[in-house]
Amino acid sequence: METIRILHTNDLHSHFEHFPKIGRYLKKAQADKSVDQVYTFDAGDFMDRSHPLTDATKGQANVKLMNNFNYDAVTIGNNEGISNSHEVLEHLFDHANFPVILANLREEDGSMPKWAIKDKIINTKKGTRIALIGLTAAYPMSYGPNHWHIMMLKETMDDLLPKLKGKYDVLIMITHIGLNMDRWLAKNYPGIDLIIGGHSHDLLKKGEEDNGVWITQTGKWGNYVGDIKLEINDQHCVQKISPTTVPTASMPAKSGDNAIIQGYRDKGKELLKAHKVADLPEKFADDKEAAIQVSLDAIADFAGTDIAMLSSGLFLVPFKKRILTKYDLQKALPHSMHVVRSTLKGSDLWRLVMEIEKNRHYLDHFPLKGMSFRGKIFGQMYYKGIKFDPRTRIVYVNGKEIDPNREYQIAGLDHYILVPFFPTLAIVGENKFLFPQFLREVVGNYLAKKYPVNARSESNDTRY
Repeated sequence: METIRILHTNDLHSHFEHFPKIGRYLKKAQADKSVDQVYTFDAGDFMDRSHPLTDATKGQANVKLMNNFNYDAVTIGNNEGISNSHEVLEHLFDHANFPVILANLREEDGSMPKWAIKDKIINTKKGTRIALIGLTAAYPMSYGPNHWHIMMLKETMDDLLPKLKGKYDVLIMITHIGLNMDRWLAKNYPGIDLIIGGHSHDLLKKGEEDNGVWITQTGKWGNYVGDIKLEINDQHCVQKISPTTVPTASMPAKSGDNAIIQGYRDKGKELLKAHKVADLPEKFADDKEAAIQVSLDAIADFAGTDIAMLSSGLFLVPFKKRILTKYDLQKALPHSMHVVRSTLKGSDLWRLVMEIEKNRHYLDHFPLKGMSFRGKIFGQMYYKGIKFDPRTRIVYVNGKEIDPNREYQIAGLDHYILVPFFPTLAIVGENKFLFPQFLREVVGNYLAKKYPVNARSESNDTRY
């Protein structure tokens, strides 16, 4: 009989406030002599550029901290794969001391990324062969414009599993595809023994067994750590899988933890504040609407359109007059969203405006979570180049009544395609996701051009 202990995390999202406790828990568990072997895995979204240290170092600080967690393997989430440019992701793991297992992402030419492997076979001390396969959420509309080729899950599994047949005794999936897709894997590939999952932020305190396959997930933000016991017989077959989760809040704190956590934030703040972006005039002093209006101009300029839309809830704080730094922008717009250029017929643009106006009062205070949003409420919708007459229900574009047969292009965000409030965009919009810059980079670059920092500001870096 062989006993194996598996520790796992998912969706840490740069919540460094939990890292001191998690690190100590993992190190103590990794030294457990009551079992034959201990392995540690992460199922993606370990970074989030809403944290200043992650943003300032483009995730390198996260990798450095995760090296101390002694992971045996990880996969990536959408925050690594989509929130970063192609170039940043290419170098994200340059200094990682753990392998990145990812079977369904390729370079545009079909080759494997140099920083990833499709699968890995681990041989335990007692000779059990454990196969690891990593999968990330398949978002072709986002990966494609960022110069990656993302493969669908069935295509990936049907290609890889026959090649691994006979080479393993235990099959473990490390996935960032969400609970529903993990259940789909369990239904369609019952030869899997264990799925260590993430992405949907589900907390499965004791795991979930589907079609004989165990699925585990620890929620989000490092609030829990997964701890699984595997019992394997002398023929190297799994006899029992016992998943548990441990609340991070129950782990003992140490007196220096708060100083370490604050140090992460202070270091990120220091690095970002060193980069001056723009020298803003008086009108921006504590005026959120001024920030919204110039950001509408920014995304329209980036997308090459003359109309645009943004929601006020994106702006967590206003911009300020005089010197605006990368830290100020990061505080105001922490979201990792990308600009989208949507092409719509006039009749469809009219319907989009009707959807916005119908939902306006509801969305003004709607508490929104997920889909890259890092604020609290959706807020009011603002337009550039569009006016709506509620009495006649006529929509005007740049001062002229909308032509139902003409094509229009509007700049917005991927966020508006993902939320369910404006179905016209997803159903009939010809949507072009624009990479590599995301929202605050687009706004920062526009402000740098429109309100450049003069020589007296002594800035040597005004661009993202």
